[in-house]
Amino acid sequence: MGAEKYKPTTWAAIQNATLPAQGAGNQTFDNRVFFGVALGVPAYLTYTLGLPFWFFLVLAVLLFLPILAVTLYLTSRFASRYRNRVDLPGKPIEEYITIHDPELKASYHGRNKIPMELFFESYFEGKIDFNGDPLEIMEARHDWAAFQFQLGQFKFFLTQWLPETFWHSRDQDENQVRDHYDRGDDFYEGFLGPLMVYTSGIISDKNKRETLEELQENKMRLICEKIHMKEGEKHLDIGCGWGTLTGFAAKHYKTDSTGVSLSRNQVAYGNKRFEEQGIKDKANLVCMDFRNFPAGAKYDKITCVEMAEHVGIRRFQTFLHDVRELLDDDGMFFMQVAGLRATWQYEDFIWGLFMAKYIFPGADASTPLNWYINQLETAGFEIHNVDTVGVHYSATLERWYHNWNKNKEPLRAKYGDKIVRVWEVFLSWSTIIARQGSATCFQITANKNRNDFDRAALICNRTNPSAWAK
Repeated sequence: MGAEKYKPTTWAAIQNATLPAQGAGNQTFDNRVFFGVALGVPAYLTYTLGLPFWFFLVLAVLLFLPILAVTLYLTSRFASRYRNRVDLPGKPIEEYITIHDPELKASYHGRNKIPMELFFESYFEGKIDFNGDPLEIMEARHDWAAFQFQLGQFKFFLTQWLPETFWHSRDQDENQVRDHYDRGDDFYEGFLGPLMVYTSGIISDKNKRETLEELQENKMRLICEKIHMKEGEKHLDIGCGWGTLTGFAAKHYKTDSTGVSLSRNQVAYGNKRFEEQGIKDKANLVCMDFRNFPAGAKYDKITCVEMAEHVGIRRFQTFLHDVRELLDDDGMFFMQVAGLRATWQYEDFIWGLFMAKYIFPGADASTPLNWYINQLETAGFEIHNVDTVGVHYSATLERWYHNWNKNKEPLRAKYGDKIVRVWEVFLSWSTIIARQGSATCFQITANKNRNDFDRAALICNRTNPSAWAK
């Protein structure tokens, strides 16, 4: 009996999928074959050349990455889709994109699909254009693009991603944050809107078309409620951006809120807005590394919304230790992080490398959920609750995308054509990626795992199904 065909959805809250085809990935990647080749090739060379056993070990280390690269290239190019339920239209590539470059046009026409990396690099240079709305064309990408690795991706991974991941110094964090977020407030306002929140919002009703501002206010209210924020409490927001959550907590929950950011522009923007809102006595942004806070400083509630990814895998445990030391023993910690699925497809990696290169350099601590949970528990935290909100991120990204389309021409004149094209691909592709689960977002609420922590105080209707909205 064959698999049931995909039935399109019609939710008002999101950009509904049109062609959510399954790609090849870990279900079609055989680890036994890879490790057989990774060990077999150096063993064969050692035996054939009559070399000593220790040389086999040297060859195994030296050839591991090249063999991995060749294996990934071949499997990404030739592996079949895994249990795909979506029939692709089979249209020629010319239906979707216009290729201006003669060499590219000679290679990719008709049903010859263009590798995704080659497509977006060529698009950024103006060698290719979309035939219509980029989001609509990207929805049909499986019909015209191939998700196979190319030399440029391996080069970026080896020469930039790996060194940055292993090094990940404070200077690197500061330089990358300021290079990205000090670009210009008008650039970000062009798609984030007046609230200036660069993190996932939350849908309150899947049958309702909420505005971007409603999604973001839903999210900020949810965060404050999840950590039981109360009047007069000291609140620290790590990686506060333009300070919207810092100000929201101070205004609506009467907290004494401090936000920290490495971006001078964000801090100046946020503090000016607090003054305009009349809350500068309760909300304040500081341009500094939170690790430089004075010893002994304590906070009742600490939030970190999509900043922890930038800490890096190597320094993540140190980061959580610092958070624990800043948190009062009876306090609550909320961490929202952009994550990945463990059941990967090749598209997931290709999108991830694009993001690391062009959008969020240094954000290497985006992982599957189990890694975050293990890191928190190792650092002495107890997990209170977890929510996966990737589809909410998709709704947020879609609204960012439409804002960008409305405002992109003045930004193109100021910042150049390439950055506008990069953001078109980023926002359109990520809308899809978040909806289909390739990347997602986790909301994790935690407390110190102490014997004297009052766990009963956290009991709420979350565990009472009769109180849930149907």
